[in-house]
Amino acid sequence: MTVAPPSPPEVEIVENAVLGGRVRLRQPAKGYRAGMDAALLAAAAGAKAGDRVIEAGCGAGAVLMQMAARAPGVSLAALERDPVMAALARENAALNGADATVVEGDVAAGFRALGLEPFDLAVSNPPFFDDPGALRAPAPGKHGAWMADDGLAAWTRFLLKAVREGGRIVVVHRADRLADLLALLGETAGSFSVRPVHPFADEPAKRVLVQAIKTGKAPLRLLPPLVMHDRTGGKHAAEAEAILRGEAPLAF
Repeated sequence: MTVAPPSPPEVEIVENAVLGGRVRLRQPAKGYRAGMDAALLAAAAGAKAGDRVIEAGCGAGAVLMQMAARAPGVSLAALERDPVMAALARENAALNGADATVVEGDVAAGFRALGLEPFDLAVSNPPFFDDPGALRAPAPGKHGAWMADDGLAAWTRFLLKAVREGGRIVVVHRADRLADLLALLGETAGSFSVRPVHPFADEPAKRVLVQAIKTGKAPLRLLPPLVMHDRTGGKHAAEAEAILRGEAPLAF
């Protein structure tokens, strides 16, 4: 007698309101959940109507949906290797009326495997770790979001191929990987702009937002930091709160 394999456990889904309530986002109740990094990346992307934009590793589509809300008329595409998250991203696009195409696949296969023309803008929040020995193993639901199985270089190679000459790449990552990001993206991109993101004004940056221009030659610009919290007891500092709610840009 042939016994069918057990079905995968059903994923519990919750719906959240983000960007000051302008975006409805369905995502897993447990495991990786989009938050501040996605909001900052969408704000820093600076997409505008008519742009063709691709995201590497879109998860449930938090960045895509916030870019669509910030820039009506933008054309969005994304790559996501987890079929559950890819399906959620498509569901969120329909829920928010966004023009977004989500393709299942892995950045390790390269951009050319998609058979698409290069984009005006490529964005990503790559997994923060690529050394399994560097941290305690994450929960299964977070592994794909935390661990870059093929290393950060696979993500930067994808992004560099995904944009046309003169196109922009925008990434959010750990501040301690800034040197790696600049070296890897610097293979064919330049004109870097870097914005540090500090938890408090008197503490070191934990995140960096990096913009690179493919074939750009301008000197690197280190921009004023974004400070997320102050010591007054509020949830966020005023500037950060306005950005997270979609009431202010985060321009390069």
